Amino acid sequence: MTIPFRPATARANATPVTSLTLVVPCYNEELRLRADSFLAFVDETPRVHVLFVNDGSRDGTLTRLQQLAEARPAQISVLDLPRNGGKAEAVRAGLKHALDQGAQMVAYWDADLATPLELVEDFLRVADRNPMLEVVFGSRRRMLGHQVVRTLPRRAVSRICAMLARMAIGLPVADTQCGAKLLRSTPAVQAAVAQPFTAGWLFDVELFARIARLGGKANTRFYELPLSEWHEIPGSKVSASAIAKSGLRMLRLIAELRLTRAAPVLSTNVTDFRKAA
Repeated sequence: MTIPFRPATARANATPVTSLTLVVPCYNEELRLRADSFLAFVDETPRVHVLFVNDGSRDGTLTRLQQLAEARPAQISVLDLPRNGGKAEAVRAGLKHALDQGAQMVAYWDADLATPLELVEDFLRVADRNPMLEVVFGSRRRMLGHQVVRTLPRRAVSRICAMLARMAIGLPVADTQCGAKLLRSTPAVQAAVAQPFTAGWLFDVELFARIARLGGKANTRFYELPLSEWHEIPGSKVSASAIAKSGLRMLRLIAELRLTRAAPVLSTNVTDFRKAA
């Protein structure tokens, strides 16, 4: 079930700007969802529409999301997936839904708000200044003056994922697993989300690889944005075994990508993309 998408309404004195649909995947988030934060955010950011994706939750998540949509019908909507398909599919379904609805830019953001919603404006400013960019992604680098709090195990996993990403897309990325990413609506991005991901928890890397292969020079289309603030939130639903399985899938995918490095020609046709991938 989908609560109808309605574009965000702009304030009367606002300057026309590119709109953004922020996809927030949710699975059993009834007790963790910070409703007040989302309501305050959309009240202060009229160019952003929030699309919550309920990934077959078994608790009261859907009811809470519907209440948010009813409270701000112009800026919040809900895409209800009847069965749990995992974060990768929830994100993909939300991005595709928003793009199909005509969103100029889309983003996805973790529901736990480890990356504060206030930083969405930082992503938008980068995208506004650089119209050639297709991907702006958050990087949890430890830098002077930045409030980035991460445990040692999470940093270790992040480094492994970054290594796999460098192998997959050939770019010196430092952090692919931060749950804060913005994408511009382009043929490459639309084609990249046209079919399900295969890398499980590492779907971000697979998404980057698809976009990189389906367009021009990747180094001019990706932008890594160091986050000024990020806090690790307890309660992650990702297990060590899921990470290991995703890593093996990603290695297989990298091997396939290297075997087909000479292809493809850019196409938005799903059949053509499957052949190229």
